[in-house]
Amino acid sequence: MSCRLEIIIVALGAAVVGGITSSLADEITRVEVGVGELRGEILSLGAPAGAVAMETNPNYKSAAASVPTAPRSPATADWPSYNKTLTSERFSDLSQISTKNVGKLKVLCTYNTSQFTSFETGLIMVEGALIGTTEFDIFSIDPATCAQNWRTHEEYPAYILPTNRGAAYLDGMLFRGTGDGRVLAYDLKTGKRVWETTIADVKKGEAVPAAPIAWDGLVFVGNAGGDFKGGKGRMYALDAKTGKIVWEFFLVPKSEGDAVRGPQGASPLDNSTWKNVPGAPISGGGAWTSATLDPATGLLYVPVGNPAPDYDIGAREGENLYTDSVVILDAKTGAYKNHYKIVSRDWHDWDVSNPPALFQTKGGKKLMAVSPKDGFLYGFDRADNKLLYRTPVTRIENVEEPFSTEKDVHFCPGAAGGEEWNSPAYDPVTNLIFTGDVDWCTTVKLQTRDEVVATSIGQPWTGEKSFNPFNVFGEFTRADGVWAGWLHAVDADSGVWKWRLKSNYPILGAVTPTAGGLVFFGDAGGNFYVLDAATGQKLWGQKIGGAIAGGVITYTANGAQKVAVTTGFISPAFPVEIRRAQIVILGLEGG
Repeated sequence: MSCRLEIIIVALGAAVVGGITSSLADEITRVEVGVGELRGEILSLGAPAGAVAMETNPNYKSAAASVPTAPRSPATADWPSYNKTLTSERFSDLSQISTKNVGKLKVLCTYNTSQFTSFETGLIMVEGALIGTTEFDIFSIDPATCAQNWRTHEEYPAYILPTNRGAAYLDGMLFRGTGDGRVLAYDLKTGKRVWETTIADVKKGEAVPAAPIAWDGLVFVGNAGGDFKGGKGRMYALDAKTGKIVWEFFLVPKSEGDAVRGPQGASPLDNSTWKNVPGAPISGGGAWTSATLDPATGLLYVPVGNPAPDYDIGAREGENLYTDSVVILDAKTGAYKNHYKIVSRDWHDWDVSNPPALFQTKGGKKLMAVSPKDGFLYGFDRADNKLLYRTPVTRIENVEEPFSTEKDVHFCPGAAGGEEWNSPAYDPVTNLIFTGDVDWCTTVKLQTRDEVVATSIGQPWTGEKSFNPFNVFGEFTRADGVWAGWLHAVDADSGVWKWRLKSNYPILGAVTPTAGGLVFFGDAGGNFYVLDAATGQKLWGQKIGGAIAGGVITYTANGAQKVAVTTGFISPAFPVEIRRAQIVILGLEGG
């Protein structure tokens, strides 16, 4: 475990002593790369092969007759945003790769970043270039050959969680966040930096890991860090050309002394839903992932993270708004419009962890579908904001038992369970919503209240009592034998699952349905699968690299449909193979 342990120590050291530079991190990587690759090969020999089991629901009945819909637009060759569309359905109209020929799928080329990192980037493909990010780099490669066009490296202190989830594109420019709290803009063709804007306070444990989205001259992104004492999530709109802050919205109540970086979006939020004990500042509400935007209404849908301290609900009694919610803002002004409180009184670290999907079902409902870390898929009718269904999509156990300073409490899904940073996907052909989830539990024992309050500003603040610094978010134990993943296909109108698949590895990466009748996804064992969207039947499967936890996208290059997959995710929290981060491009033979 030496290589993984060294990576953990480097990450923790960054938080404790103020950070290491990216150049030093690269030196460490170069020293470790040979040993790490060898260790990865050795581990792969003993790692279980990918295995999936599919079952159908005998109680499933298709929904009522379809409501007529407008004809579809021509298929889009690009994948221009984190979830393809601003409304986050993740569906591709491409059908060149289909149920009839997917058996001929093969790896065409691979782009090796030469880095050990938490590779979670949501790839985009725009103007003939495939764009990805790592913690310190942004790069452009040829979407057919994997040849590098350019790569820009940034120097700043490493963040405790070496995560970046991708870039946004608008009008010839790219935008990404950084571990030191900035948003950076680049020229698409050259990779030259154009501007930078600070939106987070690293002294409070804040960073900008989310992939921005961009629309109508604005870049939308928030800051994370809601698991650190004093860290507060906020959402921003920046001018795409200059980086100037157009508006700022606090996702948890603003307190005296908080920095104000731009014009404030109108908000009704106050301290009334926070009953914090003395010495416990309002903290949480990190914007760890992208947002969703409805261009038809100009409304921005913001998924909001957990309150802190994560596990000690007694230090912060109340609903703790707007944590664990989807907050709806006017995209132009940042003014509050509405919110959906998804997880009530959270003491399990169950963030609303991914952008919601907005679409019209076959039955005519204007739906918002969201699937947080609590293990459920929620369907809301946007016409009246009513909850239509709450469907379990992973194992759920012992979630009502209070945590204690006297004993361990084991619960599922754990803090790294449920649906993580990638969104549910909607297939308008089958009217199914697809969710990829982690079936993994956590065991927690609480600190005393004095210990909780004594934590310093900017330090991890979960309330977990452990002498092992790696268990600050609880013990992600496999002692119960559960380490798996679920892919559910749920009827968008009724909320009833039609079929479901269980993988022997967690499903962290993105799920992508297509007009070819397919569903693409991968798991934390590095296995990539293609299923029949209507039935769940496995049509293709192969181990293609390290753990898959980021983008799975499809696009057209040189007239042929391709699929690009990120592999090589590593994290202190997940016991995966140590592999370098790579992009694998697949296509049909001869494509």
